[in-house]
Amino acid sequence: MQPYFQLDDDIVYLNHAAVAPWPVRTAEAVKAFADENVRQGSRDYDVWLRREKELRQRLASLINAPSLDQIALLKSTSEGLSVIAYGLPWQSGDNIIIPAEEFPSNRIVWQSLQDQGVETRLVPLGQSDDPEQSLIDAMDSRTALLSCSSVQYARGLRLDLQRLGQACKQAGALFCVDAIQSIGALQFDVRACQADFVVADGHKWMLGPEGTALFFCSEALIPRLKLKQYGWHMVQDYADFDRKDWRPNETAQRFECGSPNMTGIVALHASSGLLLEIGMESIEAQVLEKSAYLIDQLGAQADIEILSSNDDKRRSGIVLFRKNGADTEALYRYLQQHGVVCALRAGGIRFSPHFYTARDRIDRAVSLLDRFC
Repeated sequence: MQPYFQLDDDIVYLNHAAVAPWPVRTAEAVKAFADENVRQGSRDYDVWLRREKELRQRLASLINAPSLDQIALLKSTSEGLSVIAYGLPWQSGDNIIIPAEEFPSNRIVWQSLQDQGVETRLVPLGQSDDPEQSLIDAMDSRTALLSCSSVQYARGLRLDLQRLGQACKQAGALFCVDAIQSIGALQFDVRACQADFVVADGHKWMLGPEGTALFFCSEALIPRLKLKQYGWHMVQDYADFDRKDWRPNETAQRFECGSPNMTGIVALHASSGLLLEIGMESIEAQVLEKSAYLIDQLGAQADIEILSSNDDKRRSGIVLFRKNGADTEALYRYLQQHGVVCALRAGGIRFSPHFYTARDRIDRAVSLLDRFC
């Protein structure tokens, strides 16, 4: 779509599950911000602060958060998960449940708690007919937290977050969602799924830059997370630089220790504005339509094995496949050389179109598979 994106004609971009291209408006916003800095520096810093607040509001809208006070702007998903892991009061003998297929960000941080006597239980979901039940069955009276991706990064498996959230509440366990593979592509409702924490960097389906991430913390847990980072920006009355006494901000801003990434805020503000303008209901419908079309086109080739689910309840914007009899890494290099931007994941090729991806671009990518020898 010309008003939104201006990718080169020779590029077929099917890599939104990794790092997405910026919309035109995002690039223009960052260019304008750079020009403003060149010409007048931070003269209008109060405008920058209003934009920062607007971004919190937009992110709160994207996940249906009760209040923007529950939103912090962090650097990455990994930082947000670390804030949780090293803020909670663990007891030796506690356990944490995660899918075995999680991206390293949502595995390493929990495994790092081993020296505190906290066990991380990896539950395989790949062959499970009921992945939610597999996770629930792994819980016991010492389960302190269940952490999962809303959509698994490799196969694109979409989990029933409401079911998992309800199970956590019944078990007295906390519920953490890595939503980086769904926010911006699929509708997300933090209230419906009863998540205690939601983390997501903006550089994938939210169409923003790397280095600016959403962090949601339920109101009750904001004061319970022990702080590990301190600085001027995380205190109440943070603009009063002469004040000697201080206390942490009562909102999720307490998790932002230093100066905000204003350039990243400008970019994600513009990109999230586009998502909200189009509407997440419409975007989700288009993303799922594109992934369904892609699965149909791939399925028409006899030597293509689709590794992602085609179940409407499980499908996302991610489609993983392999070509039987072909060297997968060589096929990946061939696609990249021919302008198809994609990813090599879990022994297959991962395509991830967004709402704006035209069918003829998908057709071009699929036709290359048939030509590859």
